[in-house]
Amino acid sequence: MFMGEYQHSVDAKGRLIIPAKFREQLGETFVITRGLDQCLFGYTMDEWKKIEEKLKELPVTKKDARAFTRFFFSGATEVELDKQGRVNIPSTLLSYAQLEKECIVLGVSNRFEIWAKDSWEKYSAESEDSFNDIAENLVDFDF
Repeated sequence: MFMGEYQHSVDAKGRLIIPAKFREQLGETFVITRGLDQCLFGYTMDEWKKIEEKLKELPVTKKDARAFTRFFFSGATEVELDKQGRVNIPSTLLSYAQLEKECIVLGVSNRFEIWAKDSWEKYSAESEDSFNDIAENLVDFDF
């Protein structure tokens, strides 16, 4: 399980240090793709296979299913940790998430997320204002 919030930065070559606490869970290779809310999602290979199976079941006849599957898979890339615990993030993903320097890496249960620091701070502040409403709505999910 991934949890916690870590501040790191992307270097000039597009490399990002993955938090040490995440590395052993990830193994040698893992997947990074476009996430929702203009961040990146990172998955272990096992978790990625589960997601792939679920997305393959979506009906190709539904426009939204096709669009989401394209969005998710076209941005996906298998990455490998180097000896310093860094990954090289492709420029298309850096651009999508507006990652230029300072980043926040979050653990979110079965995945981790990579955010531009400014984007995360803005999102976090906006969400904090509505956190009680969000929690109240989760009652429908037996939380």
